[in-house]
Amino acid sequence: CLEPAVEARIDVTDLELANLESSLKTLNIETYRARQIYHWIHRRGATAFDGMTDLSRQLRNDLASRFKVSTPVITERQTSSDGTIKFALQLTDGHQIESVFIPETPRKTFCLSTQVGCAMQCTFCLTGKMGIIRNLSAGEIVGQVRVLTRELDLFEQPFNIVLMGMGEPLHNYDNTMQALRMLTCSYGQAVPLRRITLSTVGVLPALQRLASEPAMPNLAVSLHGTTEVQRNQLVPINRKYGLEELIATCQSFPLKRRSRITFEYVLIKNVNDSEDDARRLVKILSGMKAKVNVIPLNTASGIPFERPSKERINRFGKILARHQLTVSVRKSRGHDIRAACGQLMLENEKQRPLQQPKGRIKGLNN
Repeated sequence: CLEPAVEARIDVTDLELANLESSLKTLNIETYRARQIYHWIHRRGATAFDGMTDLSRQLRNDLASRFKVSTPVITERQTSSDGTIKFALQLTDGHQIESVFIPETPRKTFCLSTQVGCAMQCTFCLTGKMGIIRNLSAGEIVGQVRVLTRELDLFEQPFNIVLMGMGEPLHNYDNTMQALRMLTCSYGQAVPLRRITLSTVGVLPALQRLASEPAMPNLAVSLHGTTEVQRNQLVPINRKYGLEELIATCQSFPLKRRSRITFEYVLIKNVNDSEDDARRLVKILSGMKAKVNVIPLNTASGIPFERPSKERINRFGKILARHQLTVSVRKSRGHDIRAACGQLMLENEKQRPLQQPKGRIKGLNN
């Protein structure tokens, strides 16, 4: 029998399978139990040990005295007229994040957050106005999937994951990579890497580190500008890691035979939507295995820009297509509930004093 130590309980949702096996081994519990526990939590949505019915009652009690199962709590659920659903989730320390479910895109898609707030301060994005509160743990990133699959009854159904919610994934590198390993674990959600996309504005030391990862998700690079001056205005981190250096890194990024990098380009009226911008974008991406997602600006109070006209959007896209670039114009989803790209923000978090995340944030300081 294990000795109770509630105040020092380990959060099992922050452990990869191998770490959980090691923890159980030190307690003289058979390591195969780790696979059962992992399956219950990540595949079946268990939030406590007492529901894990293929474990003995004594073992469940012993586990509860040593471990805890932290799970985000849904505090608000909003449904858009187009079927998109936005969730506000409260974490164990009281901070909140937002996650989005987008149906039929063409496959169901979860848009996950990786930080509370964001340090990148992109001028067209509401999340950047929150500042950075703290990083999410790997368990909190994965926890969004656990909660949403349970809430939407999507267990055993295929879905995509995009790390495009609140925060910059590569600014929280280690926890994000751990979360990807947990999401793809065969005893957990078992999400194939080909169904996961990581979006970054270009934190170059971390992007270069990503290139050496043994298992890599799809990559989306938020470009948004075709000159250094333009991108400096829209994406302030460009002043540290410039456009030329970012493109050079992308050109050398290792890709599988059928893979390509998606470049995201938020189209803003009279800022980056000219025919000259389109032609410069063609030149920048020349020779690369690339796809361009043109994202017409999602307007909101607090964003000092306007959305281009449909004619201007179409003209921009046609110039790219004429030069043999694969291009798609992203349809805005969830705009009426402020769930679209660049619109995630929690006012109650914005008002809190900003906190430096614990530990050194990977990427900016490398």
